[in-house]
Amino acid sequence: MSGGSRSGPDGQGARSGAHRDLNFTRPSIARVYDYVLGGRDHFEIDRRAAHSFLNVVPEAGQLAKDNRHFIRRSVRFMVGEARIRQIIDIGSGLPTAGNVHQVAHAIDPSVRVVYVDNDPMVLAHARAMLDEDDQTTVITADLRAPETIFDDPETHKLIDTDQPFGVLIAGILHHLSDEDDPTGVAAEVKERLTPGSYLAISNFLGDDPRARDLERGFIDGLGSGRFRTWDENRSYFEGLEMVPPGLVYANRWRPDEDTPKDHPVEALYLGGVGRKTRPSARRSSTCRSSGVTTRFTTELNTSSRSAK
Repeated sequence: MSGGSRSGPDGQGARSGAHRDLNFTRPSIARVYDYVLGGRDHFEIDRRAAHSFLNVVPEAGQLAKDNRHFIRRSVRFMVGEARIRQIIDIGSGLPTAGNVHQVAHAIDPSVRVVYVDNDPMVLAHARAMLDEDDQTTVITADLRAPETIFDDPETHKLIDTDQPFGVLIAGILHHLSDEDDPTGVAAEVKERLTPGSYLAISNFLGDDPRARDLERGFIDGLGSGRFRTWDENRSYFEGLEMVPPGLVYANRWRPDEDTPKDHPVEALYLGGVGRKTRPSARRSSTCRSSGVTTRFTTELNTSSRSAK
């Protein structure tokens, strides 16, 4: 999403209309993200949380920018090359330049977009900005309960789940704890995908020596932020056919002229896009064919080697 912002009670955050239901005693992932992107919708508690990890790796704010670039490139692929005309953006975050519906509509204004978040400030901004856009909506839901996303009446107004659609889960699964079972959550989302649909995922990556200290900084400041391994991240795509170049450092996924190159934290963030080629196992016993599994394994192994 995108849009302007006005000064909040401490001089930098939140429009007054978004204050209702806000919790000022805890940092918000969306507001911390906004801060490291250079936005104005954040408060002192969010800035303190951000510096818990920025003090560990000062360049860590670049990871948020890498995520935004990855989102835009994956949307351009889905709409421009894969001909997807309906997208669900889960954990959409606060407005910034070049949001999903803007990127998609620059290619085809008929693309329908559902934004999903559970942060009241995000919802207030989005609803104000999208009030007169009948191709785009925003709903309150939580990725940990995928049925609240896919069964919402507002989702069904714009998304025809009998036709292929795109789903973005960018920078979200790393904020789920092991107890939240992110692999299981991803599996539930994949179960909802129609054959021909695409799933884009990006996350922190834990192979870099700095990852453990950086993870501690995120958890101390935000209460979440897991840096998982290549194998753990591969599990989110199990059963999907990977779009080349597979699962790689996020900046190496179909880079364009705007993609940063060779910066100090590139190895701490990955991304990939998978395509569902067959009905889910619950709908068809042929879903987990050896052909799909073989393509998945081969492409991911090749991609991860090239990324390292």
